[in-house]
Amino acid sequence: MTSLPAATEKAPSPSLKIETRSIDYVPRHERHGKVWHQGPFWFTGNFVLTTMVTGFTGAALGLSLHYSILAIVIGVCLGTFCMAFHANQGPRMGLPQMIQSRAQFGLRGAIVPFTAVVFVYIGFNVFNVILATDAINTVVPGARAPWYSLMIILAVIIAVVGHDLLHAVQRWLTYIMISVFTVLTISALMTLQADAAVADAHFSWSAFLIQLSAAAGYQISYSVYVSDYSRYLPHKTSSRQVIFWTYLGAAGSALWLMSLGAFLASALPSPDAIGSVREVGNQMIPGFGTFTVLIAVPALVGIMAVNCYGAMLTGISAIDGFLQIQPNLKSRVVGIALVAVVIFLIAMNIPDSYLASFNTFVLLMLYFLVPWTAVNLADFYVVRKGHYAISDIFNPAGIYGRWAMPGLIAYFLGLVAMIPFMSLSFYQGPVAQALEGADIAFVIGLAVAGVAYWALTRGLDLDAERLAIQASERQLEGAGQ
Repeated sequence: MTSLPAATEKAPSPSLKIETRSIDYVPRHERHGKVWHQGPFWFTGNFVLTTMVTGFTGAALGLSLHYSILAIVIGVCLGTFCMAFHANQGPRMGLPQMIQSRAQFGLRGAIVPFTAVVFVYIGFNVFNVILATDAINTVVPGARAPWYSLMIILAVIIAVVGHDLLHAVQRWLTYIMISVFTVLTISALMTLQADAAVADAHFSWSAFLIQLSAAAGYQISYSVYVSDYSRYLPHKTSSRQVIFWTYLGAAGSALWLMSLGAFLASALPSPDAIGSVREVGNQMIPGFGTFTVLIAVPALVGIMAVNCYGAMLTGISAIDGFLQIQPNLKSRVVGIALVAVVIFLIAMNIPDSYLASFNTFVLLMLYFLVPWTAVNLADFYVVRKGHYAISDIFNPAGIYGRWAMPGLIAYFLGLVAMIPFMSLSFYQGPVAQALEGADIAFVIGLAVAGVAYWALTRGLDLDAERLAIQASERQLEGAGQ
């Protein structure tokens, strides 16, 4: 399987350069960066028009603005909680997010969550590139394929340069997005009336919980790559600081944009991400709405780059479980290029109805990711308490094995337990029907998968694992200390 880095490699220079690592361990002497950078990175990562669309859900179901925003607040806070606690795994383990799943699911068993995660990456990027092209076509009408190609190529270039450029792009975009959307938000508050476009705006548990689940699922989706961007931080970085800055950035932008989306959807008869932003912005300052739409495009390209990077890491991790791959620049470039081609082909052939079914996509994503996040967090914080034999994660004969049944069983138990509670456009479980369409599936999935994993690992021989951890530490860091 993947070979591990030598601890004697030279530390990186401060200047920006193309990243050479992929799914392999980052030695402690190569760690760099500032923990507060996690804040702007995740603020801009979440500050995209796609996030605003998630806030349309409640109003579309007749939920009044105040209850829509309350559902968004609860959903965002719960979903970001999972995400932020995953961020702490980066500095502790020095690994990308998904390859850590081998400790719970096995070297090959991790293909189960990997498959769901790649689906999420590609799905979001298809939506993002379509949305960004819609924004551009408001000013430059014409064929979509050239714009798809251009934006995907830009995202690929950023992803190939890698970790440090991704952080720099997101950090600088934060200042621009805050400035522009502050003016837009003020304009919306000054020119629109809440609930004006929602006939008989009211409260219903069904609509409230669907909006809550959509917000929570959207935030949980970031859990699958959050430590990809914290793994280069120094090993002794404060856990509280990593969690705080990640939570602040991701929750802050989600609360802002989803709430703005809820307000627009309650006040405008036919809300859509592009048209609504243009209309509201232009009412305050002629041309400002169009400017805002265009400014949103770089942020969408930025998160597309993040998704391409994460999909590459997850894809390589999946293949490496069955066929050895060298974790170098070549494998990164090939992986990112393949992801880009798939995104382009799907975007070119997907029907327009895909955009109308975004909420269904978010809920499906939530169902598949919730058992994974429960198992992964339970293992890190409750079972193994952050201590892993990193070298064994890459070793088929290591202590984690090829197929780890506790993780796999807990994952599928969590997934099955959610079925009666699921509420989708094409399926409603019996409990969801009894609750008039209310969706509490993710709460059930988190509880069942997490508790099941804890119960199934009660007999784990942690003493034997400590010996493997000590041997791994000597192998990875002994020569560099």
